[in-house]
Amino acid sequence: MRQTLRTAAHEGSGGRSGLSVSDPQSRIDALEAELARALAQQTATTEVLGVINSSPGDLAAVFDAILDKGLHLCEAAFGTLWTFDGDCFHAVALRRVPTGFAKILTRAPYHPEPGSGHDRLLRGAPYVQIDDAAAEVNIGPVRRALVELGGARTVIAVPLLKDGAVLGAISAFRQELRPFADKQIALLQNFAAQAVIAMENARLLTETREALEQQTATAEVLQVINSSPGDFTPVFDAILARAMRLCGVTFGAMDITDGELLRPVAVYGLPPAYAEFLKHNPRQPGQQGIAARIRGGEPFVHVVDLTEDDLYRNGDPQRRAMVDLGGARSTLAVPLRKDRDLLGGIQIYRQEVRPFSDKQIALMQNFAAQGGHCDGERAAARRIARSHP
Repeated sequence: MRQTLRTAAHEGSGGRSGLSVSDPQSRIDALEAELARALAQQTATTEVLGVINSSPGDLAAVFDAILDKGLHLCEAAFGTLWTFDGDCFHAVALRRVPTGFAKILTRAPYHPEPGSGHDRLLRGAPYVQIDDAAAEVNIGPVRRALVELGGARTVIAVPLLKDGAVLGAISAFRQELRPFADKQIALLQNFAAQAVIAMENARLLTETREALEQQTATAEVLQVINSSPGDFTPVFDAILARAMRLCGVTFGAMDITDGELLRPVAVYGLPPAYAEFLKHNPRQPGQQGIAARIRGGEPFVHVVDLTEDDLYRNGDPQRRAMVDLGGARSTLAVPLRKDRDLLGGIQIYRQEVRPFSDKQIALMQNFAAQGGHCDGERAAARRIARSHP
């Protein structure tokens, strides 16, 4: 069967009007139609930019507006806007997508099938047009669903690009055999560029907000330190509470070393069953596990899924209690140090498998440095008190 996949080299008749302009009235009509299309495109572009400006950080509203305008101007039956995480595409906006196919798209992220439009975009195609999706052979389940459940025939896909990297894609579908015109493809590419602008604005806004939150939290901890000279309990509470809030975790604890034991000095959100276990089974560094790795000098310990760790598989009581009683799945632990001395640690937990970002790890290390400084002062004060009875 004839392969109908076309990329930027496509030069279909859709790019030309095919009108006969042999008489003045035909020329006038053609010019008026062209002017109306240009005005509609300019108006749509202005409206999308208005949504971007009025909804900073609200990508859902921007994506919906882009799809609405793009599908209308390109005379497409339905469409999808995708984001790309480096491995899979995520359908973040859908417009007029038939119910059966919509369920397929929203069920799970889409890993591009070899030879698919998305795969070709990742390989560098500036756009991909499929004249007749039903005429393709050796297609995967998603593309088969596109035809059988979505009724798609002609397909166009353009990438969302930033510095040559694919951030996502816009896909538009017609349920009849009618290639998209060159001007319509260019229009979708323009909308894709606007989507990238919105994504970049949202990223910068998020980074600015996170930086401000971190600065505020650090200032608040310093204020507690200054207002509580010699009393480090409120300081430890403040450090843990703010670290947990900024990292979006379920529960956490700050411990200090007390001989061979780890003694909690601040605890938040600990599930009752796990708290009861720790009450009767104080945590010990042991020869392995998170505390042992911290004692061994690691700057932090990040376990993405505690159930996949050998300690859990082998039935370690502490690890089993952490997961089975506390519901912990992802965890991050950072040490409290003064110079080279280990004073304790902060450990935070998520009850779902969700890795901590590099920024969150750096944030935790900053809070741990504040906690280590306070605990170092506390230890020094105790040594002075012992030497001057």
